[in-house]
Amino acid sequence: MLARLPSTNPAGFLPTLIAFASLAGVCPSLAAPLAAFCGPDRCTGPAAFLPQRVQALRGAASTPGDFDFYVLSLSWSSGFCETPAGTRARDQCNAGANLGFVVHGLWPQYEHGYPSDCGAAARFPSRIALQSTQGLYPNEGLARHEWQKHGTCSGKSPTDYFADVRRARDSIVIPAPFVAAKEKQTWTPIDIARAFIAANSRLRPGMLGVACTSAVLQEVRICFSKDLRDFHACPEVSRQGCRTREISVPPIL
Repeated sequence: MLARLPSTNPAGFLPTLIAFASLAGVCPSLAAPLAAFCGPDRCTGPAAFLPQRVQALRGAASTPGDFDFYVLSLSWSSGFCETPAGTRARDQCNAGANLGFVVHGLWPQYEHGYPSDCGAAARFPSRIALQSTQGLYPNEGLARHEWQKHGTCSGKSPTDYFADVRRARDSIVIPAPFVAAKEKQTWTPIDIARAFIAANSRLRPGMLGVACTSAVLQEVRICFSKDLRDFHACPEVSRQGCRTREISVPPIL
């Protein structure tokens, strides 16, 4: 049963109520509770409705191939191995794995937000396509997950998408201090970014971000143009980087 309208000023209140109800019918999200913010691979909290906090801003369904640029996320393997998820990644985190930066993903991105899970077509890449990822991802399971969540939004076949992942990764020069890091190091996030900028001639501030967890390096995220021919300014990605003054860089296992 509808609540009784106030008896005072009915002429002013009723049209306002009707207008709001009509607006809610056209745009239900304006009347719905705030949703949780989902980042590229995790969700946190309920959060305020801001453009950078929503998954996609171009309609209810994400359309394959409709995005603005790519984010190449390079995971510092031994930093990941210090997280709870790392305890389950035995092959990656066993002593002698000798993994430094590995590919976490190549993510289609909007200037604000990002698409994901763009349709059921070819959600399960072929064995041949997965074999082409050897030496990129730390394991095949991650490659399969990344294709399903992000690669399906690229507008390409699994084989072509994974070829783009390799192309992006091969275009990045890893700074010398991270190539054979056998001792624990302490860095500031801005100095890590500067090291990557110095090692990659066309990379500029505002085109990458450094991610950490509990003051431990997790990832360096580098933005590329949609055709992967150059880097891309991505202030939203940069702003979401690590805010800790100093971060630990565990040695390669």
